[in-house]
Amino acid sequence: MSISTAQLDIIRQQINREPHGLMAIAHATDSGVPVVLRMAPMVDDKLFPTLYWLCSKDLHKAISQLETQGLVKQLEQLLQEDEGLMTSYQANQRAYVQARWDNCTPDHKQQLQDRGFTELFNSYGIGGLRDWHQIRCLHMHYAHHLCATNVIGQWLDEHYHLNQLILNN
Repeated sequence: MSISTAQLDIIRQQINREPHGLMAIAHATDSGVPVVLRMAPMVDDKLFPTLYWLCSKDLHKAISQLETQGLVKQLEQLLQEDEGLMTSYQANQRAYVQARWDNCTPDHKQQLQDRGFTELFNSYGIGGLRDWHQIRCLHMHYAHHLCATNVIGQWLDEHYHLNQLILNN
C-alpha cells in the first residue's frame, strides 16, 4: 500500500515528528486515516523489532489509560491462569516473529545477519520481549491485532471496545 502525501502529513501529526523506518501503512480507517504503521527492521542503523506501530492518538491515549490502571499485570496473571490463552499468546508471538522476517527485504536480512542480530530478531517477540510469558506494551499488541491475530488485542476489543475508536475516525 503506497502512502499518500496526505497520509504522511497525518502520520506526522499523529506522532509529532517525521516518521523513521516507515515501510507502509498496515491498517487504516475506511477513510484512509493511518492507524497502524509497518516498520523496517532497522531504524537509524539500529535494530527495531517492532513490526506494527500504533499511530492513532485516540487509541494510544485509551490504551495508555488502561496500562496506568494496571491492566498489563492483570492480563499477565490471566495468561498464567488460562492455559488455552497462553497457548494462543505463544502462537501469536511466533507468528509475529515470522511476519517480521517476512517484512524484511533481502538487504534487511543481510544487514541483520552482518550485524549479528539474527538471534535477537528470532527471540524478540511483540513489544521486544524475550520472555514470551510477559506483556510489555498493550499498544503493540493492539496494533498487531489490527493487522493479524492477537489474543490480547482481541481481549481488549471484547472488554473495552477499542475498535469503536477506530470507527469514529
